Amino acid sequence: MMKIKFLLLFLIIGAVFCHAQTNNEEKNTPEKRTYEELEKEFYSNRMGEGNSKSIADYYLKKAKSEKDAMHTAEGYVMRHFEENLSDALKDLDSLQHITQSSKENTYPARIYLLRGNLYFKNNNLQSALNNYILGLKYAKEKGNKRQIAMAHISIAYLNNYIGKHAETAKVLRHYAYDADYMNEDEKKTLKMNLADAYIEINKMDSAYILIQDGLQESRKNKDLYRYYENLGLLGYYNLHSKKYQKAIEGLLECEKYFFTNNISDIRSQNYTLLYLGKSYAGLQQKDKAVDFFRKIDSMVLKTNYIYPELRDVYTYLIDYYKENSDTEKQLYYVERFLKVDNVLYTQFRYISRELPRRYDTPELQQEKESITNELTKRKSLFYIVLSLLLISHLLFINVYFKYKKSEKNYKKIAQDLILSANERRFDRDYKSEPEKETFSETLPIENTGSSEDRTTRTISEDIAQNILKDLEIFENKDQFLSRGITLGSLAKKIKTNSKYLSEIINTHKGKNFATYLNDLRIDYAISRLANDRKFRSYKIPFIAEELGYNNEQAFTLAFKKRTGTPLSIYLKEIENMTGK
Repeated sequence: MMKIKFLLLFLIIGAVFCHAQTNNEEKNTPEKRTYEELEKEFYSNRMGEGNSKSIADYYLKKAKSEKDAMHTAEGYVMRHFEENLSDALKDLDSLQHITQSSKENTYPARIYLLRGNLYFKNNNLQSALNNYILGLKYAKEKGNKRQIAMAHISIAYLNNYIGKHAETAKVLRHYAYDADYMNEDEKKTLKMNLADAYIEINKMDSAYILIQDGLQESRKNKDLYRYYENLGLLGYYNLHSKKYQKAIEGLLECEKYFFTNNISDIRSQNYTLLYLGKSYAGLQQKDKAVDFFRKIDSMVLKTNYIYPELRDVYTYLIDYYKENSDTEKQLYYVERFLKVDNVLYTQFRYISRELPRRYDTPELQQEKESITNELTKRKSLFYIVLSLLLISHLLFINVYFKYKKSEKNYKKIAQDLILSANERRFDRDYKSEPEKETFSETLPIENTGSSEDRTTRTISEDIAQNILKDLEIFENKDQFLSRGITLGSLAKKIKTNSKYLSEIINTHKGKNFATYLNDLRIDYAISRLANDRKFRSYKIPFIAEELGYNNEQAFTLAFKKRTGTPLSIYLKEIENMTGK
């Protein structure tokens, strides 16, 4: 999973700084400094030591007293970085209000991009993505290339967070090397995050070159913060390469820096401890690994900073205390895992497929109940284990026979579907590479009664018949295979309104629009899969896309609901019956 950090690149979206310097000691007090000097000090302090909040407060107060709208807006931006989520959102609301009439091409995109970063930082990925998309929309409207880049990079970081590392690497590589409007500091940050993505996709040589370049550059510029960021990344590289001792040596330096230099970087602190724990685990030094993992748990309790790798932390702790027969601590970390897992499931449902197999939620819940009963009732371990084994055995037998019975029923349904599809085989003429809206399959129109009896009085007979004719064309020309079809878009296509179309479908087809559309697609899939070997050879995601579904899961669920048998069994029975 991802360790991407926004760094300065996303702290100054849409802002331009003069970086003016002065040696005049009289300018050391806030009252003597220009806005540009205050801005420079603020963002420098955010990456190291210093009180950036007091600078932001003074900056905003100064701008308001001078009735300077532009700098007042910048003050809200600066201050929102130092506030909790609720107050930060209020600052951005104030920013939106004061810039609503702004002629600058940075607004309103800047507001949405900043909101997206704020939600990302607080683990609300859905809201982050929604704001990034809005930011991208307004940046394109204003033709702001830098903000378009920021939006693309932010969305790439979200993709990386849910495991799409190759896609992230592609975007970062483009903006790090091919975008001349990105400044050198931004490119350095992009390259550091690109190295992280390279490690995830096992491009280790490319990652190592970028890390070494980053270390050399930060030493040259005496940039301690960026140096230790790269050193931590080198630790992850060595951990990934199973050079555990080498990883530990560098990571211990990072731990000293991030925990003793007033660096309020929760992400770097967490991942430094995580890599140290995993490195010691790799050396089979379990006690040391557990020490670091317990520190991580303490930090999570304090900061509520939750990230996917915590699953590895808690499963390791659970296993450790299970091996040492410390049921109380085992139970504690099972409960911690379940709480963290619940947050991750809610916030990162798109990566639920990455859940550990050994410790999924139902298994841990059952283990928690078993341990709780053991501690409260103080029963003999022998009888508890014996009872659990007996219950598990009975449950296994029960589940097994239910499964076999269900499997038999599924196979029968699948065989009947195949036979029915074969009966219509010679009435169909599929193309080897079908295009959406042009398949030649003719599907029967479902009719549950005469139009005169079924159509409501609100629709004339002529209109009803015209709509039915258009639906017949929609079905016969396989236009239902197009993606993104809605009741509204279809109504517009056949030149009627959604209300009429919905009523006709309900009355004449006996179902609502969503069911009608799904049934057409699944009936088409049943026949085509049975009779088109080439189509059947495609991967399921491609088949789902060809049938108009957004993803594989939507297709397989719709297939099961329509047919009563899983898609996998249907395909297997086709192979068994056709020998292909």
